[in-house]
Amino acid sequence: MHLQPHLTRPGQISRHEISRRGLLKAAGTAAGAVGVAVALPAAPAAAVGYAHPGLLHTGADLTRMAAKVKAGAAPYTAGYARLTANRHAQSGWTANPQATVYRGSGSPQNYTILYNDLHAAYQNGLRFHVSGESAYADTAVAILNAWSAKLTSLEGSADRFLAAGLYGYQAANAAELVRDHAGFELERFQKMLTTVFSPLSESFLVKHNDAVVTNYWPNWDLTAMACVLATGIFCDDGAKVEQAVEYFKNGSGLGAVKKAIPVVHDDGLAEWLEAGRDQGHALLGVGLMGTFCEMAWNQGIDLYGHDDSRFLKGAQYVAKWSLGGDVTYTANTRAKGAINGWSGRETAADAAAVDPAMTRPIWAMIANHYTKRRGLSAPYLTRIAAKAAPEGGGGDYGPNSGGYDQLGFGTLAFTRDRSTTSAGGSPTGPSPSMDSPSPSPSASGAAGSGAAASGGSAAPSASAAPTGAEAAAAKSGGLASTGSTDLVAWTATTGLTALAGGLLLLRRRGRTRDGAEGRAAGGAE
Repeated sequence: MHLQPHLTRPGQISRHEISRRGLLKAAGTAAGAVGVAVALPAAPAAAVGYAHPGLLHTGADLTRMAAKVKAGAAPYTAGYARLTANRHAQSGWTANPQATVYRGSGSPQNYTILYNDLHAAYQNGLRFHVSGESAYADTAVAILNAWSAKLTSLEGSADRFLAAGLYGYQAANAAELVRDHAGFELERFQKMLTTVFSPLSESFLVKHNDAVVTNYWPNWDLTAMACVLATGIFCDDGAKVEQAVEYFKNGSGLGAVKKAIPVVHDDGLAEWLEAGRDQGHALLGVGLMGTFCEMAWNQGIDLYGHDDSRFLKGAQYVAKWSLGGDVTYTANTRAKGAINGWSGRETAADAAAVDPAMTRPIWAMIANHYTKRRGLSAPYLTRIAAKAAPEGGGGDYGPNSGGYDQLGFGTLAFTRDRSTTSAGGSPTGPSPSMDSPSPSPSASGAAGSGAAASGGSAAPSASAAPTGAEAAAAKSGGLASTGSTDLVAWTATTGLTALAGGLLLLRRRGRTRDGAEGRAAGGAE
């Protein structure tokens, strides 16, 4: 079965979700009214047509950005200044396409070329819509056409799945900004997405690289989910959209919403599983889930409000924790290893140490959805979004891969006026305890005591780790490899000082990380 999207005019998006049987439920479109769900037969793939532009940005969003910047309105002007100052956002950027992109150990890694080019295409496309100057669109088109004419495969260790997921969703979003611009090779780009990027992501969601399903932390699933959803929307493929949305709700891996956010506490906050790993990866996961929800929302599919706004509760938790507040963490043990191969277990006992200076450009999108579109109180999100503003993008958060995991520029792109309708979601809001934490959401209250790190020593303790040939296979990209061996010095907006402070804090807490388990500062793994 395939999903027929519910298309509405901006500001009038009604609830639209897919059932486990693939049936369509469309809510009433009257502004502020509670619709009556009606089950309809799914349409064949040929009839599926999604709203374009309609991934992270709708036509109304792009119009709003341009109008606000032209009017000199804050904070849009500050957000736009960050965009125009970025070296990737300059017309004339020359692409360097590769036939094969490698990410991970055991290969001549060249994936940095791909993500730099994709961020240049995205930033030029965004700058075109705000400024109206065609030179930026022409640059984005030239970059994207060059890659679709040459790229044929993604290779490497297990990290090839990260490359497919991260750069697949980013490529689709960059192309969505110029899909109707003169000279853009739309069909060729769609072919690249559906033959190079999406197949790896779809395979990962089903087979998990032939590892046990919990071997990979949530952000692995989330990158794959984002790629499949973005590809489905960009290519008007309802089956891919349905696969991604169904996985969000009921997937077997840790990226499914109830597994990534496993426990809802009485205070209305819901713990983020990867908070037991480290701060950088928890921030990555929140950003990816927000990206996923935003792309779905722009096609009338409300995942922000799914399961009593579970994502809001999880994002509030990570925001409070990242601000230095105390949070509750339930110890969890996950199975690791390869199917019919080595096996082990790893326990995260408490929330990890945090560096309150560490940030990613993820908060404006999430905070504006819940507080402006839905009119809900989300004090931790509000505080951390204000602290991170104005958000930059790829190239503003360090030179390595972690600084390019999100497209960014949320202050410009997602700041919005408070909605006067209740469009787009479930009529039931979150619990009052989540909306009104005690004490009041002030610097001295809601987030706890200043920069004090929450929780205790949270270093996961591995048992029955692979040894000998099995360990070698894992580290060289074998079945259960959990990431590349390079250490990525991903920096916060405050630069190297914040990074050094974060690493020092982790060192003082006695946290360690082996080569297979990843990046101390939170690159994608």
